[in-house]
Amino acid sequence: MKQADRIRRFAIATYIEPARTKGDKTVQIRAGDLHDRLGLHDRLPAVCGALGALKFQTKAGVSLMERSGPHQGRNAVFVFEL
Repeated sequence: MKQADRIRRFAIATYIEPARTKGDKTVQIRAGDLHDRLGLHDRLPAVCGALGALKFQTKAGVSLMERSGPHQGRNAVFVFEL
């Protein structure tokens, strides 16, 4: 499995699905938090790329509402509409 696919699957299972289950309308993912929870090292560009890709939105059934912070850093924050 490609690293980007692993990141996407983890984000869906850890952030998207629990938010849906709770009935949330949006979910916020901070790249550094996802990176750390996955146990990655020096892979923030991969995390940001995976979360920012249209492929993630399609697989997760979400829409990117807002992206803030650095382009590829720990404090990049992605807000998705569920």
